[in-house]
Order: sequence, then C-alpha cells, then structure tokens
Amino acid sequence: MDIKTLHDADFCNLAIAKTAFDTLSTAFGQHVENWQHDVVDRLNNSQWTGTAGGHAQTRIKSLHDELVAAQQEIGLISRALHDASEGFAAAQAHLISALDDAKAQGLTVAPDGGITWDNNPNSLTFAGHGAPVHAKDIRDRISAALTEADHADRTISSRLAHLTTNATNGTGLDSTVATNDTAAANALEQVPDKGTDPNSVQAWWNSLTDEQQHRMILNHPDQIGNLDGIPATGRDQANRINLARAKTDIQHQLDALGPEPLDIPTGADMNGIPIQDGKLDEWRKKHDDLTEKMNGINAIEGRLGTQVDSAHPPAYLMGFDTNGKGHAIVAINNPDTADNVSTYVPGTGARLGKVDGDISRSDAMVAAANAAGTGKTTSSITWIGYDAPQNIVPEAADDSYAKSAENNLVSFENGLHATHNGNIANNTILGHSYGTTTIGYTMKDHGLPVDNVVLIASPGAGVDTAQDLRIDPSHVYAAQSPADMIGMAGAVDPGGLADNAWDNFKSDFGFGDGDHHLIHGRQTTTPQFGANVMPVDPNAGHSDYWNNGSPTLAAMGQVIAGK
Repeated sequence: MDIKTLHDADFCNLAIAKTAFDTLSTAFGQHVENWQHDVVDRLNNSQWTGTAGGHAQTRIKSLHDELVAAQQEIGLISRALHDASEGFAAAQAHLISALDDAKAQGLTVAPDGGITWDNNPNSLTFAGHGAPVHAKDIRDRISAALTEADHADRTISSRLAHLTTNATNGTGLDSTVATNDTAAANALEQVPDKGTDPNSVQAWWNSLTDEQQHRMILNHPDQIGNLDGIPATGRDQANRINLARAKTDIQHQLDALGPEPLDIPTGADMNGIPIQDGKLDEWRKKHDDLTEKMNGINAIEGRLGTQVDSAHPPAYLMGFDTNGKGHAIVAINNPDTADNVSTYVPGTGARLGKVDGDISRSDAMVAAANAAGTGKTTSSITWIGYDAPQNIVPEAADDSYAKSAENNLVSFENGLHATHNGNIANNTILGHSYGTTTIGYTMKDHGLPVDNVVLIASPGAGVDTAQDLRIDPSHVYAAQSPADMIGMAGAVDPGGLADNAWDNFKSDFGFGDGDHHLIHGRQTTTPQFGANVMPVDPNAGHSDYWNNGSPTLAAMGQVIAGK
C-alpha cells in the first residue's frame, strides 16, 4: 500500500457491492421460504410413503439445507464487504488527517513518503524550528495509516477468499461449513473469555481490522485490557480508559461517604466500658481503602504521563482493576518489541495502593539492564496480577495465595510470547519475598516459558532445589542479605523443622554446611538449593535490594540483559 493508492481510493464500490449482496440475500431468503412452502411442506403433507417417497423426502430436505447454507454464506460476504469498507475508510481518514496537518505546518509530503520543508528562517514559508519534530510525527502517522490499510487488506482478503472458495467448489452448501463460518464471523464481534489460550486470543485479535480493534477497545476496555494475548499497546489503550473510569467511580464513592461520623456509644458493657456503634470504624475502613486506591491510580497516571526521555522510558498499563485490594500490571518499555523481557512479581503487601514503589523498581531494573552494556532494549513489567498476602502473620505463612496465582501467572507469561514480535531474546521472571513463593509454586506445578529465574529475599520457593523449578539450575539466581529478617522466617512443616534441628546440631559441633529451611521451603541461597548466589550489601534490609548502588540491583541488570 502506498500513499497515492490509499489517498485516492474510492470505497463506494465496496458499499455498492455490499448492498447488492444484501439484496441477493433477501431475495434468496424469499426463495428459501417459497421452497419450504411450495415443496417441502407439500411433500410432507402428501402422505407419500414407501421407498421412493423416503428417498424423495431425504433429497428434498438435503436441498433445503443447501439453500439455507447458501443464504448464510451470501450474508457473510455482505458482512465482510462492510468490514472492508469500514477498515479502509478509517485508514484513509487517518492518512488524510496526517497530510492535512503536514500542509498546515509547512511540510511537503512526497508520493514516496519523504518529507521536506523550508528551513530558511528568513523565508516567508519557513516551517519553523520545530519542523524536524513535526515531520517525524507526520511520518509516523502516515506509516501507521498505511500499515492499517495493509492489515485491513490482508484480513478482509482472507475472509473473502475463503467464502469465494466455498462458493466455487460447493463447500458452502454444506450446513456444517456454513454454521462454522457464521460462528467464526460472530466471534469477530465477541471478546474471548478470560482464560482463553493467549495464542488463540492473538489469532482472534489479528483477524480484526484496525478499526474493529479500536472499536473493541472503546466498547470493551475492561475485557480487552486484562486479556492475555492482546498486544501491549492495545491493553494499554483499554486500561487507560479503565483507569479514568475507576478514578471517577472512586471519587464518587469518597464523596458519598461524607464527613467522618462521630464515635457515638450505644451503651456500656458489664464493666462500664462504652460500646461504640461501629460506624466510625466502618467509615474509616472504607475511606482508607478508597483513598489508598486513589493514591495508586494517581501514581500510575503520573508514571504514564511522565515525559519520555533516556531516563524515563515509556510505560504501558497492561492490567488494571480495583477488585479486592486492586491489581495493576505496568510495563516499562514495550514488552512486545523489547529484546529482553522481565516480569517482576512483588510479595507481601503488594496491591494497587502500593504500586508506586514497585513501578520504581521496574524503572531501576531497566536502567540496570541498560548499564550492563549489551545495547539491547529491555522491558521490565511489574506484575500485581494476583491477590498477594497483606500481612506477615498469618497471611504470608499461607501458601494458598501462591497457589491461587498460578494460572494467572502462566497465562500472562504465555501471553508475552504470543504477542512478541519474533522470539524474546532473553526472558526473566523475578520475584521478591512472597513473590518468589508465587513463582516457585507456578514453575513447580506448570513450568514457565522463561530463560532465567531470580529469587530475591525468598522465604522459600516451595521447592527443595533449583532443579525442581523445571529449568536449568544454572539459570536460577538467588540473593539474600544476612541482615534481612526474612532469614528468621523459620520452617513450620515437620520435614523442615527436622532438617533445621539436624543442621543446627551439626553447626554446634563445627561441621555444619549452612543448609536451612524457611517457612516455604529451603533457603534459596544455600548450596543445597543449587542456585547462583548473587552479591548483596551485607547490611541490606528486606526492601533494600533496589537501592542506588546496590550490588544486587547491578546483578539483576546483568541477568535481565542476558549478560
């Protein structure tokens, strides 16, 4: 597709053809009704019995089914022509808008897409000092419009070619084929269910024209934004809509709460201590939850709106909702185009209201990967796509949060591969604290399509050895500072307690080997676990591994960058 072809294209013939097929479908439908009334119904009421009558009725029914199938196929051609006209018209409108803006800014666009302008400040037609920036924007918009038209051409041509083949060889007269074709056309207008295989979702998305994709984003942002298999740019557009709507909704809920109520006693207990009505506690609970979620929304808005420069790569909102404590998936750089892709799973306390600090960690990991000096692009994704435990006791001691996250994490990682442009050069899954437990359980039970696993400050990954993660142990990395209190999270299972008792006994007599079990399995930095142990600041606390100058952060960057 080139500029002139798209600019000069007249799509009236598509509309005319669509109308013609509508007319044909209507007429064919009348023919089917007449056949039913004049032939099928009369034959059924004729009392014709016997072998010949049976054969006749079977053949007449077969002919009726073929007519119905043919009408369905004719209607599908009409729908395909409508989608084609709509898709091409949208691409043409985007091209014309870009060309009009170029003209208004004093830029000249050549037929091959080259852009020139008057660069003489003393000239009456001087395009201004911002011309190079404007030219790049126009060039990108023109390229996007041509790509949009090409995409529409490919998808519509495929649909029409299929229907044409059916009409040519008679396959379209088969009722099963016609039913399947109709179901496929209807599926283009229905968002796949959450949990659908990401590769199937990606195939569905690619079967839509750009205009249909845009309509899906506008009409179903809550589904599109959180569906694995949708490209990062599409999820981002949908989730920005979800974010704005959630912000308005939460503000309305805050306004509806009204001012803080008085703490009014309703009586006294047998010791004379006042019994409160509970309204103040209820108000504070709701107010604090809504306020915290609003803080999370504002933090995401702030990062999405940060001016892009070398120190602040673009951010993409790949998942968002306010259910429960709220969820958010934020990518720094586009994971569909980056060479290196890393997913960071935070641990205890992770929720929408605390997303700011986790996004900052993703920013830091991208910078650390860049500092590794490979020259490749890196995307780091903060994945709060599960209900994390919110306190150390009792929730963080419960492995049910990790188990409940498994399917979501597997689907997300598979989705990254489904939407990536080509193969991901180096794919890393990285967890902190309980996030490592979530990763461990997922990899043990399902495996993950990753090249590296990084376990930071782990209370145990639910496995005894790195090999149990179903990945080459030489690609498993772990870090834990001796000052990190997570090392005090002692085992509670009988096997772990017994192992620790034996290890302590050996240490008391000078032949201990450092083996130790924590609350969710063997300590990941022990030799027996079998991971590569990363450098740490010996004074680092549980949340200090991402501090400026941290040797662990630098090591994370090396792993993420594939170095």
